[in-house]
Amino acid sequence: MGMNEQFAAIRKGLLEFLILRIVSADKVYVADMLKRLDATEFATQEGTLYPLLSKMRRDGLVDYEWQESEAGPPRKYYKLTAKGKSQLSELNDYWAQINFTISGMGN
Repeated sequence: MGMNEQFAAIRKGLLEFLILRIVSADKVYVADMLKRLDATEFATQEGTLYPLLSKMRRDGLVDYEWQESEAGPPRKYYKLTAKGKSQLSELNDYWAQINFTISGMGN
């Protein structure tokens, strides 16, 4: 099993957390999310991101609004809902706790 396959489940689980973090900064367009992820080990494609955003919207974590674009048709810009902000806060706390636990285990 290669390194990529070995950590695929971890990356998949963390992708939603990363999307919440990216969207928390400002309203963001899908292409911008893909660009932010592209330079990381979490690089993904529209075919992965759109279904995840749809799920997150159904779960009440994100919403979107249409904005006119100078470069063509209107675009969907995603933003966090109150529930999304609350979930992100909980995930940030949990992530800090996990890092503390792991760093306390030694090498």
